[in-house]
Amino acid sequence: QVQLVESGGGLVQAGGSLRLACAATGRILSINVMGWYRQAPGKQRELVASITSGDMTTYADSVKARFTISRDNAKKTVYLQMNSLKPEDTAVYYCNVELHTAPGWRPTNYWGQGTQVTVSS
Repeated sequence: QVQLVESGGGLVQAGGSLRLACAATGRILSINVMGWYRQAPGKQRELVASITSGDMTTYADSVKARFTISRDNAKKTVYLQMNSLKPEDTAVYYCNVELHTAPGWRPTNYWGQGTQVTVSS
């Protein structure tokens, strides 16, 4: 019932910018945390950035000062503004959301389908 739809990936040159978006749809009561992970070939999936319901943010050291995560509560959407992109940023980026669908129920974790980001040198 709950789905995460990602958009905004693509191919850019080093130094360029992209903005990813992830919209959560379905019967959602509240959202605890929204974040972005990425996975490059041959590497483990890693946390890129996250944002809580209280707008507390976390960033991987490798993207600090270059990436900015934000959210639109009304649209249930999380964004990742990526500036000064480097070839090392090339990966599949996945949206992740922890949310509640009903009062008293345990929170549930959802993943987006993934969007490819490729940065050429």
